Amino acid sequence: MSLAGAGKLGSPTSTFDPSGRRHPWHPPAIDTSSEIAQGQLLMNNTLTGTKQPFIPLNGRTVRWYTCGPTVYDSSHVGHARTYLSLDIMRRIMTDYFHYNVLYQVNVTDIDDKIIVRARQNLLLENLTNDVTSNKLSLDDLKSLIQTAVQEAQDKAASKKVQIEAALKEATEKSDSRARVEQEELLKQHQVKQKNLAADVTKIQAADNADAKTMIQAAKSVLADKLDREKGHEVTDHSVFLKHARYYEREFMEDMKALGIREPDVLTRVTEYIPQIKDFIAKIVDRNMAYESNGSVYLSLDAFTASGHNYRKLSPAVAGTETSAAELAESEGALASGGDSEKRNTNDFALWKSSKPGEPAWESPWGPGRPGWHIECSVVASDILGENLDIHSGGEDLKFPHHDNELAQSEACLGKCIGTGDDQECHQWVNYFTHTGHLSIAGLKMSKSLKNFITIRQALGENTPRQLRILFLMQGWDQPMNYSDQTVDDARSKENTFKAFFREVEALSRNDYLDDEIGWRMLDQDRKLADALLDTQQKVHESLLDNFNTKDAMLALMSVISQANVYLRIPDVKPAVLTLKSIAVYVTQILKVFGVVTGNDDFGFETSGAGEGDDGAAANAVIDVLVSFREQVRNEALAAVKASKDDPAAAARAIQSILQNCDLLRDEVMPTVGVRVEDRADGSRWNREDPATMMKEIQEKKAKEAAVKKDKMEKKLVAKDKELKKLQESMVAPDQLFRKTEEYKEWDDRGVPTVNADGSEVSKGQTKKLTKAIDKQKKLYDDLMAKSEGTPQSLLDAVEAEIKTIKEGIAALSI
Repeated sequence: MSLAGAGKLGSPTSTFDPSGRRHPWHPPAIDTSSEIAQGQLLMNNTLTGTKQPFIPLNGRTVRWYTCGPTVYDSSHVGHARTYLSLDIMRRIMTDYFHYNVLYQVNVTDIDDKIIVRARQNLLLENLTNDVTSNKLSLDDLKSLIQTAVQEAQDKAASKKVQIEAALKEATEKSDSRARVEQEELLKQHQVKQKNLAADVTKIQAADNADAKTMIQAAKSVLADKLDREKGHEVTDHSVFLKHARYYEREFMEDMKALGIREPDVLTRVTEYIPQIKDFIAKIVDRNMAYESNGSVYLSLDAFTASGHNYRKLSPAVAGTETSAAELAESEGALASGGDSEKRNTNDFALWKSSKPGEPAWESPWGPGRPGWHIECSVVASDILGENLDIHSGGEDLKFPHHDNELAQSEACLGKCIGTGDDQECHQWVNYFTHTGHLSIAGLKMSKSLKNFITIRQALGENTPRQLRILFLMQGWDQPMNYSDQTVDDARSKENTFKAFFREVEALSRNDYLDDEIGWRMLDQDRKLADALLDTQQKVHESLLDNFNTKDAMLALMSVISQANVYLRIPDVKPAVLTLKSIAVYVTQILKVFGVVTGNDDFGFETSGAGEGDDGAAANAVIDVLVSFREQVRNEALAAVKASKDDPAAAARAIQSILQNCDLLRDEVMPTVGVRVEDRADGSRWNREDPATMMKEIQEKKAKEAAVKKDKMEKKLVAKDKELKKLQESMVAPDQLFRKTEEYKEWDDRGVPTVNADGSEVSKGQTKKLTKAIDKQKKLYDDLMAKSEGTPQSLLDAVEAEIKTIKEGIAALSI
């Protein structure tokens, strides 16, 4: 059975029967060890707040949706934490547990953050142009910056007073939920104030600099002021699309650099505007959404009255409403008319009426744009259907984004049956997985706090492999801290793997078959073999237990540690095959995790994404080598064509060059995994698995050998005939019939006259025998002429050829 329904607020989900029956389902008290022992994959499901058996809706097919980026700025390590963690989970699902996964990621390419940032960048660019073209004096620029700084400081001071007042009120009312929220907001605001103070210092330092330097120093405060005052003047809506496309490409490049597999399906919000409007219209038609001043809101009162449940992922405390901070996050920075437009302050926007300076599409409710949450519901339902197996995202998306997604999806797609306590409603998602926050210096990494490290900055300091190991050592659904210590720990583990692989590789180069004592299993050898089996079981159980890669990695490290201890035992020949088996197994699991991307039996690849710039360096060498070969080849071909003085000698010399070029292509390059093809427009190369290429070469050689052997066998038959003919031709004509016992008398030419029985040879027989002698005379004379009187030399040459051919056939038969 599969999860696919919902009960009352805070209640567990219910099972879905493909036949259409729905019945109450409550998460059982899971005996984790028993479930794992039975080979059942367990997954932490945010919908229930418990670890549950993972049971897809349809056999082993998994329909999986992940919220992608809002592409308004460069992605940071916090994003890397989410997408790397999900990539690891996806790899385990497909490569280890062998589920059939359809994985969809959506890109938010129109959103309040994109609109604001695109406008700000354009307005800052216009300001710079105004100063450089003397439309705005330097003094006016300084005055503008001073005003922007003062406004930013006033705004920050007012915000602090507001947060402190809210915190005091929450404390006096003993409202722990509000108190915790305000305490976190206060911490974040303190960081923002420090950032503002740092900006002011930079602005003061640039006071006497040129205009561009001054604008860059004051970029943050100027952007806010310019957007407040002139944002509505931005009328070219291509500005927003261009901005989104730039950061969309940067995001995908970052994902590739991290070694994250591309999704099976990638969607964009702006390509789904018609479907979004239809989706919203259906909710309106079902009386669970309403239009107000050109915007459309989901009516939570109507939604819950229909039997549905709101805030499944982050249930609100009884009697409380969505907080102001949560509402602000839900509606975005460019909310339309505020609470005055809503029937219930908790209602959220499905469609936003666009104001001047904002992109807009025509709709039944007037020009506007999609709300933040509606996009995921529409694109996911379109690709994956009305019931998803898994929906993923970062911890910060649980509320409001994912809770609102659930509500609007179930308002559009869901049906309820029954009444009262027995009522059950269709549920959109069966399993929600949320990756934990990534913190730096105790605060969640965030662009708004300016405490983030971009992915590109991180990759400038660490390799993709090190970052992947870093996240493998953390629970995917647990918060983690990004620090020098955690990064150093990842590097240390990488070095441990490398050292072990190098050790086993060195031992593997020895011929263990020559080791007279290499066939024994002493106590220490048995313990090492048992350690491998124990590790395999521990890794398997760890992956079944909610993708517990931390314990799986620790198990791998443990068996390597045991192997290293084993290798230090004095005066003991190591069991190379057992050590190699450990190295191969460790590599296999690291391949599943995406740490290893090469094709070797064990060890890290020597080039590619996992080694930073090593792959680029290898590619450069290959380019030079292929270019050199192509140049030499072209010159040789030209020389063959142009040679006039000694065409034969030139042809032989240049043919040798061409053969060496082909040897490089066919014999040398494949050993390093490079396939070279000669084409009309030049030589091309591709990286491929060396083992596969060598196998292809062996198969090609086998076919060529078979063809060659067939030709040689036919040639041998021909040479045998030639030899026989030579041998026959060497008989003198007068001796042709003298060596037979059929006759006992001959004439002077050697023509038989008397048969062996004493009877005379008949006239007809004599005629035939005479003709045969004449034919033999011609053959004999031709042979003598051809061999210049030494026919034995010809015979010896043909016999030597036959011997060579036979040796060649024998060699090809081995």
